[in-house]
Order: sequence, then C-alpha cells, then structure tokens
Amino acid sequence: MGEARWRCSPFAVVALAALLPFAASAQSPVRACTESPRPAWCAAVPGVRPGGWPAQHRSEVMARNGIVTTSQPLAAQAGLDMLKRGGNAIDAAVATAAAMSVVEPMNTGFAGDMFAVIYIAAENRVYALDASGKAPSGATLARMNALGYTHKPDNWGPGSGMPDNGILTVTVPGAAWGWDEVLRRFGTMSLKETLQPAVDYAEQGFPVSEVIAQNWELPKGLPPDSKDPRGCCTQLDPDSVAIWYPDGKPPRAGQVFRNRDMANALRLMQQQGSAAFYKGEIARAIVAKSDALGGTMTLDDLANYRGRWVTPARSTFRGNEIYMLPPPAQTWATNLMLNVLEACVPTWAPGHTLASLGPRNPKYWHLLVEAKKLAYADLFAYNADPDFKPPPLAKLLSPEHAHSLCARVDPDKASSTNAPLRTATPPGDTIVLSTADRYGNMVAWVNSLYWGFGSGLTVPGYGFALHNRGGLFTLEPDHPNVIAPQKRPFNTLSAGFVMKDNRPLMTVTLMGGLMQAQGIAQMLVNILDLGANLQASTDMARFYHGQISNTLGLETTLHDVVGAQLAAMGHKTRSVPGNFVGGYQAIMVEPDADGVGRTYRAGSDHRKDGQAAGY
Repeated sequence: MGEARWRCSPFAVVALAALLPFAASAQSPVRACTESPRPAWCAAVPGVRPGGWPAQHRSEVMARNGIVTTSQPLAAQAGLDMLKRGGNAIDAAVATAAAMSVVEPMNTGFAGDMFAVIYIAAENRVYALDASGKAPSGATLARMNALGYTHKPDNWGPGSGMPDNGILTVTVPGAAWGWDEVLRRFGTMSLKETLQPAVDYAEQGFPVSEVIAQNWELPKGLPPDSKDPRGCCTQLDPDSVAIWYPDGKPPRAGQVFRNRDMANALRLMQQQGSAAFYKGEIARAIVAKSDALGGTMTLDDLANYRGRWVTPARSTFRGNEIYMLPPPAQTWATNLMLNVLEACVPTWAPGHTLASLGPRNPKYWHLLVEAKKLAYADLFAYNADPDFKPPPLAKLLSPEHAHSLCARVDPDKASSTNAPLRTATPPGDTIVLSTADRYGNMVAWVNSLYWGFGSGLTVPGYGFALHNRGGLFTLEPDHPNVIAPQKRPFNTLSAGFVMKDNRPLMTVTLMGGLMQAQGIAQMLVNILDLGANLQASTDMARFYHGQISNTLGLETTLHDVVGAQLAAMGHKTRSVPGNFVGGYQAIMVEPDADGVGRTYRAGSDHRKDGQAAGY
C-alpha cells in the first residue's frame, strides 16, 4: 500500500526530483524560442489536426465524474485530487486556487481578491461571493492629494490619479477570507486538506512552466525613499527580490522553484483558518510592512474584514440565463454588452445575425466592438462599491436601456469614446479556474493580485506578495469610485455562469484586467451564437478594446484578416500578441438522456500553460 501511494502521488515525484542535482537540467537539449540565438525548431511549420476545425489547438476534455480547468497543470491536478478523494467542486476550487498561489505566484495569492459564482445542484441555485478588499482606514482623498496624487482629466476611468503599485495601492486582502468562507458554507473538506497540495509544492518545489516563466517580473514597488510613499515607484522591494528572484534573477522555464516562507503561511492557515491571516502573526507582519513604507493598514482593518454573498447580475441572451458578478466587479458589463447585441444587431444589420455575418466579416467585429464601447461607458460611469453609491443596476441591465443605446452606433463607422488618445490601461494579471463534481455542483472562480506580483511588495517570513487593487480607485472627488476608507475599489475580476431552461449549462471565466468582461462576452457569443465548442471558442482569435485610448487591439491572425477594413471604418487598430486578450477556462455540462448522469466538457486557453483534467 505504501509503495502504491508513493507511485501515485505527484508530490512524492516532486520530492524525488528535488533531490536530484539541478545541473542535470542544463544538459537538456530543449531550447526556447525566447532564447538568443533562436533555436532552429522555431522555424518549423505547424502540423494540422486530422479532423474538425484545423486551427483548434487541442480537443475538449470530457469526463463524467468531475473536471477542473485552470492555467497551470499542477494546480488542475491538485483540484482533481480533491474530487477523486470524494470532495466536491468547492473543495476542488479552493485546492486549485491555493496551488495556483504557489505555481503562478505573480498573478494570484491569498493576499489578493477573489470572487466566485457557485452553482449548487441540490438547490438548483446560483450563488455569488465577493471577497474583494477594502481600503485601509487611512486611505482618504485628502491624504492622497497631500502626497501629490490628484485626478488626471485625460483618464476618466478607474485608476485616475492613483499610483500603479506600492503601499498606497494595497487594500485589505479578501482571498484568504473567501477560501475559508466557501468551505464553511458549501465545502466538505477542511482548509487543512485543501491547502496541502499547495504546501507540498511550496515546500518541495515545482518546475516553473513556460508562459509563467515569461511573465515572472517584479514591478518596482518602492519610491526612492522607502519611508516616503510619494514618487512611487522606482526601486525593487528587497523582500520581494529575496523570495522571487533566486540567485538574483527570475527563474527560467523548467527551473525548480521553492517558497518555504509561503509554505509556513499556508500551514498557519491550515491550523487556524483565515484567522491566522487576519488576526494572527501574519496580520502583524502585514501591518509591520505597511508601517515601514508609510502605509495606513491597521490590525483592526484586517481583523474586521468580511466579504459578502451577493446577488448575481442577471440577464438573458439567446434564450439563456446569464449570471455575472455585480458591482464592484466589472462583469455586469458582460450582461450589458450581450443585451446591446441582442437588442441592436437587428437594427444595425437588418436581415443578419452575428452568426450569419460570421467571424471573418469586419462588420461582425465592428458591431461587437461598438457594443463593448456602450457597455464600458456605463461601466466606467457607475461601477463602484454599492455600499457607498449603488449603481442603478436594474435600469442598466433592462431591455429598455439596451434598446435606447442602439441609435448611438453607426453600423458602418467607428464611434469616439470622447477622450484623447493615451496609453492604454495595462491588461492586468489574474488567474481563473472552473470546477465541477459528481454531484452536479459547478464553480467559476477568479483570484488575483491585479498586476504581476501586485504592489511589488512581499511580506517577509511568509513569502507572499500584497496585491495592488487599490490602484483602481479614482481621485476624481465626485466619482462613485473615489477612494475612501473601508471602501472597495472598482474591480476588474470576472466570472460567470449560464443556465438554460432553468438547468445548469456552463461556467465561463477569462482573466486579464479590463479584458475580462469584454472577453467573456466574446466567448459566450462564440458558444451560444456561433455554436463553437469550449476549446474552439478560446482558440478563436479575439480583440481587446481600450476604452480610454479607443484603440482596438486585434490578435495578429485576426488583424491580418480584418484589420485594414476596420481601420477604413475609423477604428484605431493595431496587431497584438495573445497575452493582450486574456486567458479563458470553462466547463459545460450535458445531462444524459435518461436524466440520471451527466458529461462534463471543458476548454483551457492555449495562450496559457494550463489544462483541463477530468476523470
């Protein structure tokens, strides 16, 4: 029995690999296309799938008992292990998210934010959890102004006037509370069980995967004088360098990375729950870090943190019920974008649907982009913490409102977003995941530090980076999203769920800053309107539109097909690589004909390192 467990445990394999001399990997013949000189294999001609859509990168993963999909294979396997041990989709989601904090640490962690949309089969009901952070008690507009930060008139969107990272962007993290809360309400396993794969990978090490290695770059989180938060940020945080840059530089693809300090923090949470983070020694370490850098986080700020269960934003599209995250998350803009498409396409393209136009027609993309602009105009105007100034969501998501917007679009000409051209908001960094279990429960989950390594600041002794979500507040005094103590900022995190005829259909998640709501809408059009399977829907090219810059980024392959025509219509087009359009993960459920069992099918974005895995 003991020998069998050793052979089957991925963590045992990692432990064995950790004993081998690292020099052996230097003998590998494998070379990356990012190396100089560029290896010869990078000039190869890609092969062709033997059937179906030739451009589909891999098949959907299908399974009957349970499935997990996320952007790193080791984390997907951690969640799948919980399902195989009898846990449910909620247990698997926590295990996957925790493992992601170790294996994709620049994009996520328990010192960030998280949201989840959870379908509970026994109740046939969709729940939504908001575990986003609140500003510390000293985060006032007056203080920001006194430090030299003011509203920027050329940016009427989220983040206007705020620094990009550093201590002034750190809000009270919500993810640690959220992990504990979902297990308490819907899980069957404990934090001790679900965090164990993450502990093992942090302690024993894991080989850094290709895309993650490319993105492993610390932001400069310290000002010239580390005790003066003005003039942020010009210096790397030494505590961050000590953890994230072994030998003084980022790990390369295939290099084994360990984070024993993070393993220490995870063990404390295994023993004490989220109280270890918000009230124990971790909380004291966070406050000490904040104090040393001129921040205002207090022990009371941490101890008093609570997330909340919220009512999802709901609309319909092509006869499907669309459930998305409500404010302060941005995902309700997906509902609005789809509402506009359903209401306005018959007017904009008489006699056509999006499907009849098709994704090689420039007008198809023109209508999608114009619908996005209308949705994001309302998003930027209203999205904020509803505890301070609730957006009029019922009105904004009404069919009447969508119809009232149709006349604002010229079906043949690009519209202005009423702003001077400026640098586009960075796409942001996040992880998303989806899980489903043998009982019919399904989870769409998003967990994030916002930018890569968040604020750029790491808490010494515990091996985690603090997020920089507070950088999405605005310093415009009369705006609903203006910074204030205990307030949640505008949040880019997005996740959703689709029902059909009052039964579950699919999860949908897509990461990447302000790409998320527009990207999820594109995925749902691909699937619900065009009929793509879950893997093909992400292998299809997509766009990223910057609302402030009014610049339309088209993936290179798409730009080659429709870029010139869209430019002729007045769009400011540019060709962008795949990292501009986010990373998607989704699961669909199909009941058996007899209604007794089910089959899950899943897709995972080829632009990331991840996989869908089922059993």
